[in-house]
Amino acid sequence: HVQLVESGGGSVQAGGSLRLSCAVSAITFSGRWMAWFRQVPGKEREGVASISNAGGSIYADSVKGRFTISRDDARNTLYLQMNSLKPDDTAVYYCAASPVGPGLAGLVPNRYQYWGQGTQVTVS
Repeated sequence: HVQLVESGGGSVQAGGSLRLSCAVSAITFSGRWMAWFRQVPGKEREGVASISNAGGSIYADSVKGRFTISRDDARNTLYLQMNSLKPDDTAVYYCAASPVGPGLAGLVPNRYQYWGQGTQVTVS
């Protein structure tokens, strides 16, 4: 069955860095938009960064210049390098995969078909 498994979360002090990974199995990785979302209790899921099949990326204003999304289609793996972390970055981070096909999935949650279980990032 389809699996998106995030890893790399943890606790870090403000100003520190973390690198999240998302290993994807049982679906074709290429041809899909891939994205990272985050959510804190009581708030809606927020788009953080997304990357197209061609490598084009979109970032939320709150993370521009600090976070970098990348993908390795040969390894079916999505990454999120997070630098200069702030307490406001504290959340559960989810990776997501869009359906295969044209269209801009961007940072809109309902344009994504598959989701991981999430990994906690805590910045103090």
